[in-house]
Amino acid sequence: MHTLIVVLQVLSALAIIGLVLLQHGKGADMGASFGSGASGSLFGATGSSNFLSKMTALAAVIFFCATLGLAFVSNGPVQSGGGVMENAPVSEVPGAVPAVPAAPAEAPVAPAGADRANEVPK
Repeated sequence: MHTLIVVLQVLSALAIIGLVLLQHGKGADMGASFGSGASGSLFGATGSSNFLSKMTALAAVIFFCATLGLAFVSNGPVQSGGGVMENAPVSEVPGAVPAVPAAPAEAPVAPAGADRANEVPK
């Protein structure tokens, strides 16, 4: 659907460009643009300006509708702001050491006479 709307928008933009370039400026008539004999043209004496104006308006309406449709299709659900790691999966590793160690307990007290066990006789 998205691709179809983009193609429609590009084609209507190209049509607007072409139709605007085909239209004549103020004070110019078909005789000045394509030679003499404006009444013998395909659209009649005054028909070309009306036809080109209507076709330009139609292409503009199609362009604006395609733009609104593209905005509507492209608008997804709004995600709350946050970091990249906010939605990362958390895996539990068995036997993993916690990041913050627990507070150390008091040092164990050695039994009396244990300090003489490692002495070397003289």
